[in-house]
Amino acid sequence: MATYVLVHGAWHTGTELEATGEAIRTVGHEVYCPTVAGNRPGETKDVGLEDAIGSIAQFLEDEGLADVILTGHSYGGMIITGVCDRVPERIRRLVYVNAFVPNDGECLDDLTPPHYPPMFRQIAAASSDNTVALPYPVWREVFINDADADMAEASYAKLNAHPYRTFTDPISLSRDPAEFETPKSYVNCTEDTAMPHSHPWHPRLSEKLGLFRLVQTSGSHELLFTDPSALADAIIRAGRD
Repeated sequence: MATYVLVHGAWHTGTELEATGEAIRTVGHEVYCPTVAGNRPGETKDVGLEDAIGSIAQFLEDEGLADVILTGHSYGGMIITGVCDRVPERIRRLVYVNAFVPNDGECLDDLTPPHYPPMFRQIAAASSDNTVALPYPVWREVFINDADADMAEASYAKLNAHPYRTFTDPISLSRDPAEFETPKSYVNCTEDTAMPHSHPWHPRLSEKLGLFRLVQTSGSHELLFTDPSALADAIIRAGRD
């Protein structure tokens, strides 16, 4: 059986991935769901991308984990790319779940449609701690568009303000992901409109991986809330040898 480390996206913590993690555990795998620096309850929000990447690399070291299937959702793609560049010896496979795939020198804002960065910048400027809170209408209409109103509201209440610097800091890599020797997979949730379908997750971002395995599954960007078992199945298919 395999060891999975599930890395959450912006505004989330590892707790929100536990239902998916438990579904993976039920078939015998070991699963960890850490929270990235900057999203931990009570922690400072003065965190940049390098700090966030370092927190997961340190988690792998502290837990003595190797041969890991390192999985990143959304913003988590920035994190797992950086971690693999720094400690490739600990990683068996990278799995991106509708996640960002940066090349060296790119930041998250570079990879989004043009309407997102001005919105994020305005929200951060109005905050007291340079953070971005996702507006509920955006969450409801394009992040969790396959949920009913009750689930959309309940899940939104679990989100936390996200450190804006992690969106604007360029990633520093020794080589681009297409050049990684580590095997890679991409899970594409086909009803995900957090990236509009004219500016899609797949193939626009997935093809930056070079050689990769594609797994497609029905659902929105927040399948981890709306159908965690389906997400678990897709991650297992993406992570198999």
